[in-house]
Amino acid sequence: MMTNLFSTFDPCTGFMSLNWLSTMLMVLLMNYNYWLTKNNMKTMIFNVTYTLQKEMSMIMPYKGSNLLFISMFMMILMNNTMGMLPYVFTSSSQLVFSMALSLPMWLTLMTFGWLKKTNFMFSHLVPIGTPTMLMPFMVIIESISNMIRPGSLAVRLSANMIAGHLLMSLLGSSMSTTMMMILVTMLIMLMMFEVAVSIIQSYVFMTLSTLYSSEI
Repeated sequence: MMTNLFSTFDPCTGFMSLNWLSTMLMVLLMNYNYWLTKNNMKTMIFNVTYTLQKEMSMIMPYKGSNLLFISMFMMILMNNTMGMLPYVFTSSSQLVFSMALSLPMWLTLMTFGWLKKTNFMFSHLVPIGTPTMLMPFMVIIESISNMIRPGSLAVRLSANMIAGHLLMSLLGSSMSTTMMMILVTMLIMLMMFEVAVSIIQSYVFMTLSTLYSSEI
């Protein structure tokens, strides 16, 4: 039972498996004319990106980086929502996917900060007002905190996506057809909750990435 349950998160479920193709499934199926004609979906996406850009402009001091974080938000959101469809592999539930987004970004920011703003990075290791006796310990704590940031971003995204899908799989497999029809309202609410989690997790990933980069 548990083997079949967790097999839904296995990217290699057969010979010549194409599960990872779902990462770009929405882009592959989208017609190019979609971006050339005005429609409600395009207007909604532009409104969302404009709102996110205004919000990040107040946090992020470097211009031009908003495009990177908004693109990351849209990619994670696309994968999270596509994973809600039946027989579609959820790429964001894999640490390989989330770590591939967080680790290069963190390494790039750390490399830029330590090469270009060395004194500023050293000053972040000791918060203002720290007693002299605690300074060595604060340096160690802050260093560990910086090193686990990409892991915390990746684990947060993957764990939340796995938890929601596992809950839905458990409820769906443990209920009979009659009970499922009776509790259909609860299942619909659970589905709406999972969609909200998918949107929130992509927003949290983008916001935390922006906050981490604003410290450099």
